[in-house]
Amino acid sequence: MNIDTEDLLARFCRYVRFDTRSDPHAGITPSSQGQWDLLRLLEAELRALDVPEIELTRGGYLLATIPATTRRADVPTLAWLAHVDTATELPGGATPIVHRAYDGRPIVLPDDPTQVLTVETIPHLRESIGEDIITASGKTLLGADDKAGVTAIMGAARYLVQHPGIPHGRIRICFNPDEEIGHGLRTLDLAQLDANFAYTLDSEARGQLDDETFSADAAVVEIRGVAAHPGWAKDVMVNALRLAARFTAALPLSRSPERTADREGFIHPTEIRGNSERATVRLILRDFELAGLAELRRLVEQAGAAVQAAEPGASVEVAFHEQYRNMRYSLDRDPRPVDYALEAIRRAGLTPFRHRIRGGTDGSQLTARGLLTPNLFCGMHQVHSQREWVSLQDMSRATQMLIQLARVWEERPPAPPVA
Repeated sequence: MNIDTEDLLARFCRYVRFDTRSDPHAGITPSSQGQWDLLRLLEAELRALDVPEIELTRGGYLLATIPATTRRADVPTLAWLAHVDTATELPGGATPIVHRAYDGRPIVLPDDPTQVLTVETIPHLRESIGEDIITASGKTLLGADDKAGVTAIMGAARYLVQHPGIPHGRIRICFNPDEEIGHGLRTLDLAQLDANFAYTLDSEARGQLDDETFSADAAVVEIRGVAAHPGWAKDVMVNALRLAARFTAALPLSRSPERTADREGFIHPTEIRGNSERATVRLILRDFELAGLAELRRLVEQAGAAVQAAEPGASVEVAFHEQYRNMRYSLDRDPRPVDYALEAIRRAGLTPFRHRIRGGTDGSQLTARGLLTPNLFCGMHQVHSQREWVSLQDMSRATQMLIQLARVWEERPPAPPVA
């Protein structure tokens, strides 16, 4: 399969120049103008490929269709998804640098020489010696998370349109906003997406398939103290900010992200805001199992109760809301999306491996809503840092995987009726 890697490179370098950082405080979706700008460029590029049924919705979902070429009527419709936003920690709008035929020496990013990529500290970089490595300049994210996924989907769409003799079912494309702040697919109309199964392109190493994620809750702790002039506050003031600090200190450090790994869950305070009279603490809770998540809720409630008991004059209220659940619970009931993806990865010349994410994906929300959506690799590494990088050849491999995935679904017999 001859994938035009220079076309992939040109597309990727166009996309990462857009600053599409999402904004958790914007209150709108998409949360930043840069996401609209990239979505409109992608809309124009899809039209240039003569891909039909293109729609950019008011909520920032860019939808399109690659029509079926199969003669079979029972081939399921697939959806391929990637998000256009980048993480909130660092600015986007990268200046991409292409390191052709990477020779294994340290890569020093010119705009911040303290940012260095080496094969000693990044094992996947050693695997990519001889390939074309793309980095940013050191001031920004590269944006390979998830513009490498966007690029792979665009490359696969281009290839299938140019090769109508390849038999495949109907394929829906969806580029969505605000994955990095958890809003990516909350308002996506699944009837409008109109797919039977889906895949996100938002994972790392070549051959990787993510079919298990954390289950996730959020917690908000509202603390109300007693306001007083600090000059006359003795025995009157109850400082809500001090109570917020006492609450976070009461959470077990052994259950924090910095002390956990593998299948261990954690409680992670993400924000404290307020003043001496009122304070709000926001947290995220993560565990692979629902029983573990329930235990984390208990620990948060326990910490809140301890603060309340120590300061009867204060008010401490704890509220939880569900974010997403481990996609494994649903994928175990229908193995086809995982099994067919593993076969597609093999056909792309790679050794597949299944992986569990210490996090979630847009597919977590889709799977919870009934659309089974494993997550596939697109080659990004060192994400959420200035050292983010991707191999051009890995984006090509991800493109090949998608094309093979369409073929595998077309070849397989229809599923038996569900008992």
